[in-house]
Amino acid sequence: MSDEEQTHFGFQKILSKEKTHKVAEVFSSVAEKYDLMNDLMSLGVHRFWKRHAINSCGLRLGQKVLDLAGGSGDLTARISPIIGEQGLVILADINADMLRMGRQRLLDKGLYQNISYVRANAESLPFPDNYFDRIIISFGLRNVTDKQKALHSMYQILKPGGRLIILEFSKPIISFLEPLYDAYSFKILPWLGEFIANDAASYQYLAESIRMHPDQESLKEMILKAEFDQCDYQNLSGGIVALHQGIKF
Repeated sequence: MSDEEQTHFGFQKILSKEKTHKVAEVFSSVAEKYDLMNDLMSLGVHRFWKRHAINSCGLRLGQKVLDLAGGSGDLTARISPIIGEQGLVILADINADMLRMGRQRLLDKGLYQNISYVRANAESLPFPDNYFDRIIISFGLRNVTDKQKALHSMYQILKPGGRLIILEFSKPIISFLEPLYDAYSFKILPWLGEFIANDAASYQYLAESIRMHPDQESLKEMILKAEFDQCDYQNLSGGIVALHQGIKF
């Protein structure tokens, strides 16, 4: 089996063609407890990270926005009222269970007028070139099999002047955080997953997938390689999370 045919699923090396299915199994398993586990795992701080990401988008009335790997729809719920009835936000996810849950939660909140739903693979996005003003992907990129291909696909469907915002776990930049973060990730997270969602394995994968994701500078290089004209990033919570912004001129 050649390297070109392999990728990582957490710390495991698997056939690239198997990853989409295995990631889908993880998210189908945790879908019902997804938001609750996010609150518990981050002690609610994920809400601040996501709010900061939305604020960084510079959203305006009438814009078209893609909430990619949008899962439970919490970002879409924030975006929808900002862009108004003349705007459009598309909640896209590769996982049907997550997309179904997100749609139901948004409908329960009375949000529907400017929202559409698309099941889509980030590596081959089914939208016209130069279509979106903004693309935001929150804690989803690390689960994509071919990240470089996905970044290029995002570039193509952004309008000139458009922005890509990536919120993702990254590498702590404060030395004393690393051992604490490792202990939390590999001991507490799987325990929480077992106790709350009856699924320790999915949260073990979560911890491993974070470690295998490109660090801040590596992801910046990948974004620029995908033809974005400019990319900057900001560390949040000591680098546990990073917010990257790519701009297409």
